[in-house]
Amino acid sequence: METNYIEVAKQWLSEDYDEATRAEVKRLMENDPKELEESFYRNLEFGTGGLRGIMGVGTNRMNKYTVGMATQGVANYLKQNFKDLPQISVAVSFDSRNNSAEFAKITANVFAANGIKVYLFDSLRPVPELSYSIRHLKCQSGVMVTASHNPKEYNGYKAYWEDGAQVTAPHDTNIINEVLKITSPAMVKFSGGEENIQMVGADVDEAYLNDVSTLLVSPDSVKNHADMKMVYTPLHGTGITLVPKILSRMGFTNLSLVEAQVVSDGNFPTVKSPNPEENSALEMAVALAEEKGADLVMATDPDADRVGIAIRDNEGKITLLNGNQTASILTYYLLRRWKELGKLNENTYIVKTIVTTELMAAMAKAYGVKCYNVLTGFKYIASVIRENEGKATFIGGGEESYGYNAGEFVRDKDAVITCALIAECAAWCADQGKTLYQLLQDIYAEFGLYKESLISLTKKGKAGLEEIQAMMKNYRENPPASIGGSPVVKVIDYNKPEETGLPKSNVLQFYTEDGSVVSVRPSGTEPKIKFYFGVHGADSNEKIELLKQQFNG
Repeated sequence: METNYIEVAKQWLSEDYDEATRAEVKRLMENDPKELEESFYRNLEFGTGGLRGIMGVGTNRMNKYTVGMATQGVANYLKQNFKDLPQISVAVSFDSRNNSAEFAKITANVFAANGIKVYLFDSLRPVPELSYSIRHLKCQSGVMVTASHNPKEYNGYKAYWEDGAQVTAPHDTNIINEVLKITSPAMVKFSGGEENIQMVGADVDEAYLNDVSTLLVSPDSVKNHADMKMVYTPLHGTGITLVPKILSRMGFTNLSLVEAQVVSDGNFPTVKSPNPEENSALEMAVALAEEKGADLVMATDPDADRVGIAIRDNEGKITLLNGNQTASILTYYLLRRWKELGKLNENTYIVKTIVTTELMAAMAKAYGVKCYNVLTGFKYIASVIRENEGKATFIGGGEESYGYNAGEFVRDKDAVITCALIAECAAWCADQGKTLYQLLQDIYAEFGLYKESLISLTKKGKAGLEEIQAMMKNYRENPPASIGGSPVVKVIDYNKPEETGLPKSNVLQFYTEDGSVVSVRPSGTEPKIKFYFGVHGADSNEKIELLKQQFNG
């Protein structure tokens, strides 16, 4: 919601704000009117990834006041929603970003001052462990301080519910409403009740790793190929705390780490962006793999919920997989192994998002299991797991943006589980004299060639947000008549839940006569509009290029 930003900024000159904050607001007023507007023209809002923004002073920035006020709103909502519980509890964790530890401490203090018991991690931990800990410690909510894979200027605040998943309707909008009621830091309980904070760490690590171990389905293959050469990088983030541990616990003995990127550093000094979706983020890991002769490279983002994978092709050249390919390999591997182990039945299922490869749905159909198709955002995959709890069994699920999960004890995408499963799958392939690359070719040979691609256009600031809104309005009012030379035969507008049967979402999908699909979606966590392309058939490469040419503007 836009505001009179100058009047809002003036409020930040009051005694409610510390001296350093007041001085910075004054500096912006006198010397940087554009940054002043960007910092104060709106409040940060919860998107698909919660609260996320550039760090700095202002209502549209991540700082101790916006964090404190958000936490007070969450605390108020928890006290309303769980008023009959003798003790409400939450778990709080944080990643390696600048100010993450400080924001986590502020979050813990505000909850504690409101009489809520806080399990605060003693040092940085991955997002999936935070999700796990909520259920493990029987909490009603949780907060992870992270901006995931965003650039170093960002930080964020992911809010979780008692099932370990990020908040969904109606709790998401209800929490926002409570946060909006907190209009001044004077309304926030920043201190008092410190006795309500309990530090946790190694004990939760051990429980989590034990549960991850139960998901593995080919232990003999790991034993046969324990010395398989692998390279791993946490990209200066939290993955270093658990990924090497689970691989070692599985029995793998030949893991090389990118030492320069093992260092937890919120400036991410060795990469342009700590995003494993970008090829440049894996450059150092790939170089180390060439040096060591490794066949598998894994890179996790700062909060360790996404994984970038690189493998060797048939000529021995290291090639990077995209998120759809990784999800397809893991889904096939789990379906096949579950079938071989007699675990598949009519009550087993997988989940994908609407912009993720249809190959997953084709495999599910072939194996006789249900495939759910949900909105973008792993919280919607978690919603399906919650709805089926006690009635059906979740095998695995993923999204094109490099997120995957298996099992039901973590309710978010989980890079630790994904690394464990992809390494085990590589060992299983080796048992059959194959590589992961050859497995992927086998999958295409059996189910047909599926090809996906993505264009992501960055539109920064207020002007960028307005441009993205105008683009979506134009696509709704003037949908393309044809795409890639093929007529558009169906348009799905996810802003119309009465037609889709899913929650309202600002997404458009265009289906063509030849089976291609283009999805248009503004990012919920970054200043971007994304175009997802999916095609199927022998001429997939040519089709993809035609689609990209049409929308790359």
